[in-house]
Amino acid sequence: MEILNFFPQNQPRYFCMKCFVTGGSGFVGSNLIHELLARGHSVKALLRPGADARALAGAQFEPVTGDLFDPNLLRRALEGCDWCFHVAASYHLWLRDYAPMYETNVTGTENVLEAAGRAGCRRIVHTSTVGCVGLPKTDKTVLIPSDESAVASEAQLSNPYKHSKWQAEGVAIKLVRAGLPIVIVNPSAPVGPRDVKPTPTGQTIVDFLNRKLPAYIETGLNWVHVRDVAVGHILAAEKGNVGERYILGNLQGNWTMEETLRVLQEITSIPAPKMKIPHWVALAAGHVSERISAITGRPPKVPLAGVRMARYKMWFDAGKAVRELGLPQTPPKQALADAVEWFQTNGYVKK
Repeated sequence: MEILNFFPQNQPRYFCMKCFVTGGSGFVGSNLIHELLARGHSVKALLRPGADARALAGAQFEPVTGDLFDPNLLRRALEGCDWCFHVAASYHLWLRDYAPMYETNVTGTENVLEAAGRAGCRRIVHTSTVGCVGLPKTDKTVLIPSDESAVASEAQLSNPYKHSKWQAEGVAIKLVRAGLPIVIVNPSAPVGPRDVKPTPTGQTIVDFLNRKLPAYIETGLNWVHVRDVAVGHILAAEKGNVGERYILGNLQGNWTMEETLRVLQEITSIPAPKMKIPHWVALAAGHVSERISAITGRPPKVPLAGVRMARYKMWFDAGKAVRELGLPQTPPKQALADAVEWFQTNGYVKK
């Protein structure tokens, strides 16, 4: 596909833009739509038939029913749009067949980005993940959070979700070289309101609130408020440099799971679990759990992909996004508190 680069890399800030959002009913996508509308932008959102749109309650936007595999629909929906935010993704730690995940995350990404290019969008923001960024390295026993320059190893990408998202980033970079004005954002571990499903990180909070977390596996995450992630997408459209990636995280958000549970205890007064499960025990449980799932077809209670990811502290440096985009830095404790309040208010916590 031949695409001409009509737009210079340094763009002025725009107001009242016409926006197209994929994945609008999801956690990040719904928060992005609410933030766009609050800033006076108009929004078209691609929603699958029968999508759970509870997170979009009260939002005044134009729904477009369809999927990522209808080029004609995408072409029509993107006509006249200034910005395109491709947030949609298939995120599963276990599937009997991973082919549909690759179709969604790789082929679907190519379809959307190409359609946005043909529509002449001024900025196209592709939502990736920090799973595509290389893991932190150790310097004299000190773990150094990774930045955007860190290259992900093959071992790190053994998880089909991460591998498919890494391939999707490759699609985005290829299309940048073809002339598309694409900016890549890599959210870390978002928490906050409108986590309807909920996400794996949100489910950890729900389990904690329902006292269903008797033990934990030690790991590390970079916690960030989902509202900051949503705003980061908008800032990437306004000020992001074409072809660059930006980690949407928090400079103070690199916490171990033990630290996270201690903060949740402070917020809720619910005692944090004390038992730490050795990684080898969790790994053995994961193998057994996935063998059962292969027979029943039901998702495993202990997915191996999650156990393997827990071996590493997913700590990242969001300094580039803070410096170049002005990414907000809501305190991680506030992000967790807002998530707790939302889950409590919306019936996720048993009386």
